[in-house]
Amino acid sequence: MTQGGGRHAIEPGDYTRLGANYDGEGVNFALFSAYAEKVELCLFDESGKQEIERIALPEYTHEIWHGYVPGLKPGALYGYRVHGPFDPLKGHRFNANKLLVDPYARELVGNIEWSQAQFAYGLDDEQKDLSFDETDSAGQMPKCRVVDLKNEAPDKRPTVAWPDTIFYEAHVKGMTMLHPAIPEPLRGTFDGFGHAAVVDYIKSLGITSIELLPIHFFPDDSHLLDKGLRNYWGYNSLAFFAPATRYYGPKGLEGVRDMVRAFHDAGIEVILDVVYNHTAEGNELGPTLSFKGIDNFSYYRTLPDQPRYYINDTGTGNTINTSHPRVLQMVTDSLRYWVEEMQVDGFRFDLGTILGREPQGFDQRSGFFDAVGQDPVLAKVKLVGEPWDIGPGGYQVGGFPPGWAEWNDKYRDTVRDYWKGTPGMTRDFAARILGSGDVYDLRGRRPWASVNFIAAHDGFTLNDLVSYNEKHNEANGEDNNDGHNDNRSYNYGAEGPTDDEAINTVRERQKRNFLATLFLSHGTPMLLAGDESGRSQMGNNNGYCQDNELSWLHWDDRYGSAEALYTFVKRLIALRQAHSILRRENWRDGLIVTWLNPGGSERTDEQWDDEANTAIGLRLLREQPFEEGWDDVLILFNPRDGDVDFTLPDDKRWAPELSTSDPDEPDRGMVDKKFLKLEARSLSLLRPA
Repeated sequence: MTQGGGRHAIEPGDYTRLGANYDGEGVNFALFSAYAEKVELCLFDESGKQEIERIALPEYTHEIWHGYVPGLKPGALYGYRVHGPFDPLKGHRFNANKLLVDPYARELVGNIEWSQAQFAYGLDDEQKDLSFDETDSAGQMPKCRVVDLKNEAPDKRPTVAWPDTIFYEAHVKGMTMLHPAIPEPLRGTFDGFGHAAVVDYIKSLGITSIELLPIHFFPDDSHLLDKGLRNYWGYNSLAFFAPATRYYGPKGLEGVRDMVRAFHDAGIEVILDVVYNHTAEGNELGPTLSFKGIDNFSYYRTLPDQPRYYINDTGTGNTINTSHPRVLQMVTDSLRYWVEEMQVDGFRFDLGTILGREPQGFDQRSGFFDAVGQDPVLAKVKLVGEPWDIGPGGYQVGGFPPGWAEWNDKYRDTVRDYWKGTPGMTRDFAARILGSGDVYDLRGRRPWASVNFIAAHDGFTLNDLVSYNEKHNEANGEDNNDGHNDNRSYNYGAEGPTDDEAINTVRERQKRNFLATLFLSHGTPMLLAGDESGRSQMGNNNGYCQDNELSWLHWDDRYGSAEALYTFVKRLIALRQAHSILRRENWRDGLIVTWLNPGGSERTDEQWDDEANTAIGLRLLREQPFEEGWDDVLILFNPRDGDVDFTLPDDKRWAPELSTSDPDEPDRGMVDKKFLKLEARSLSLLRPA
């Protein structure tokens, strides 16, 4: 190793280009740190194991340390050592013994080999994080790689309007590991996810937008590795520009963009689930991997009167400080990189409320929302917030600014309760079906702002929702104490799989009820991957650490009821796409909405307030004929245990289009075209004959 004055010269460089940027003749390095006293660029050999040169960045401009290395080429491996005060009581945790990941690194090589080395304090020291550890971590840390991703002309992006959007939440590895048509070397990789077998399947369903669980680089937590588990979901980011190399296939970094292009060629958008609310460095007892050693006090929110400790509005130990302009810049730079260079079409923001937090609390006019809203690149892509965190005032469903859509857990919970038969849910259910106007009809927001879902990665799958009364997370090694307890599920007589034909019959019908409700509701539907074929996690509602067949899709099991359910979902999506009356664009479009009771008359306030009066009908009628699909439609809902005789509106003759009681014979309950016997726990869709 050569200290300064080694094989590479160093020039002042440019402070405006953060990260490592190759210009054809050398590499410019720039790193933000407001409180550092010195920053050293560490270069490594091709193996990443041997540090071969250490160069101090010579310039410090506007709190940016920077330097230019002539002759350095793409492929070079590097990291940083940052010198400064180690004073945890004041929020500073500099320790130059720790090799640090560049926050702007485009690619990482290697993984963390957990030991004392990654911790800036002595793990066995009585003073814990107030102590100082001198162990060098370079040999057990991933290295940053200088890349030169060719800025090719962007491919032709799909132009999917918000009202037409259908999300499909999926996992790169989970979708591909057991797919028999994908070559084994491609399984579990970006290359495999972009394989025609996956793309064609998703297109065959009618999906418009694939939503990928996190693909930013993330480590496996040491406590999971100790139990023989891994971080499967990926909500523990370390580098916001670098893809997770665990998903690399033969094409490496290029495989990410090729995957996006494969979906674009099929007319499908790619949405990324992103985690800008916290990092993998945890709280004061967590490791020093990047931000904590670069400028802890700037990158993280610390307690105002005790900066040794972190504000933990995320529940993960730390919270990223987007109130700081340079941290906010890093987040928006990352977002633009994924849009402009990797060509993705939008983002779903994990614990999105965090991004709207200022020191005084959540604010629709936070720096983050203002920055994104005026950004000429980001304002044009799809933006979806998970509108909650665990901090004060953290539940913000309906509280995001115009232009944003939100995961609507009110929809999830209400629809689950309604079909379960919970009393008193009918009025709320009606609001959810119509796009949750009570939540989103303000400031010009549209029904599509409500992202409707029955199931997501976090919680029961659809199959398990109707198969288990209780969670079964024993495999996670936490004594079944992790995961949600409020699942609003029901097993209909047996916990888990059963051979009881009657129980299986009602379970299959309930799956169809949930799915039909989802795709016949106004708003933006989101389908969890595998729910269209009855995927089960055997009652585990928190599969975050289950990187195995429990979480992966079992493609070889697609037969019988699974294939029938897939066909039903495909039909639902086709109906939604063909008839715009089922995917309302706004609340002021001249659509006449009428809620009916089983007797055929319009529902009264007294009937709405009757908790036992749960069977309802919804009629949607356009004032003016529309060129796309039906102008009149009737949807009947019966969550009861018994059949209900429904009198149909007598101004028209009605033809059943779809029924959850028997998808193959939707008209079996019709009586001389004036009445319909709506079977127990069923939904019927009718159109004018």
